[in-house]
Amino acid sequence: MVHKNVNLTRDHRIAIVRCKSYANVPEALAKGIELLGGVGQFASGDETLLIKPNLLLGDSPERGSTTHPEFFRAVAEIFQSNGTKLAYGDSPGFGSPQHAARASGLQSIAQSLGVEFADFLNTVEVNNPDGILLKQFNIASGLQTVDGLINLPKFKTHALMRLTGAVKNLFGCLPGVQKAGFHTRLQDEDRFAEMLLDLAELLAPRLHIMDGILGMEGNGPRNGTMREVGVILISTNPHALDDCVGRIMNLEPKLVPTLNLAQKHGLYQPDKIEVLGESLQDLVMLDFEVNRSHYSTTGPNRFYMSLFKQWVTPRPVIDPEKCSRCGRCVQVCPAEPKALGFVNGRPQPPQYDYSICIRCYCCQEMCPDEAIFNHTPFLGRWLN
Repeated sequence: MVHKNVNLTRDHRIAIVRCKSYANVPEALAKGIELLGGVGQFASGDETLLIKPNLLLGDSPERGSTTHPEFFRAVAEIFQSNGTKLAYGDSPGFGSPQHAARASGLQSIAQSLGVEFADFLNTVEVNNPDGILLKQFNIASGLQTVDGLINLPKFKTHALMRLTGAVKNLFGCLPGVQKAGFHTRLQDEDRFAEMLLDLAELLAPRLHIMDGILGMEGNGPRNGTMREVGVILISTNPHALDDCVGRIMNLEPKLVPTLNLAQKHGLYQPDKIEVLGESLQDLVMLDFEVNRSHYSTTGPNRFYMSLFKQWVTPRPVIDPEKCSRCGRCVQVCPAEPKALGFVNGRPQPPQYDYSICIRCYCCQEMCPDEAIFNHTPFLGRWLN
């Protein structure tokens, strides 16, 4: 299944359709795909495609952190109407894939449509000779049993990459503890972004369809504030889609590491983006809460990095009033030794050693209590 389809990935067209309710997704989705030439352009009746939703964790749809079940249903049905066979899968940041699918409401929808959960527990090694940074990946075994991939990202902010979009959503195709390993090995935001670009180029999804009916601002990708965005975005080019997401968020694309590097490496050209459907300018949310700082989210990779991290770079902070002392943040911390832990048992929340913290923000992302937020030190706010 893993291949590069240059004709698809270099197409800079993106369809944007307004949709303010999940009840109206089927009509809006059909309109958007028709703007790009119809479902037959991306799948045929003798193929099997895998739908890759955003199953960050086992959250209910009401939390807004995962691909909504009705959005998933509409995508599945429109491809099934073309005779295409379907599977689905994702690897969440914590817990089992099956639990995440069940808790998010996707499992029941998939079962009713006869869409099976693919193997996202085991991996297969795949060479990536054209990679910018990585020449091989261990991807989910289920990806090797299908003919192509449909990517369903969610419209959200992200502490490390500024936004969760089409490119970042594909990180879930790498099952298990290796995700934490990448955070440890690639501590600089640009190196982490280059890994994501390599993965996106290797997997080359047929289509990226973003659930932007309800988005998330602020402390995303899980503990932010839900906000009505009211759009569906569809493109064969993940970078063109993420570029438009950033512009709707009123976020300069050059501040998004994956976009900045995708342009540098010739993977997309912003001036070639052709928006079909709605006017992008009419959708911009000037007050959308997102990190617009011109400083790195991980700090500069130079000799004064430790000082910069201490006084300028954002860092995760625990709200003791919200913390339940569950210890998940300690469990998911990929740093060695861990950057936070309990002191003298659990009467107090875990405490950070910021000299060790690699600013991956996994703790903030996985916190079940919405107790961890990102704080920018005074000097960082002043400089920005």
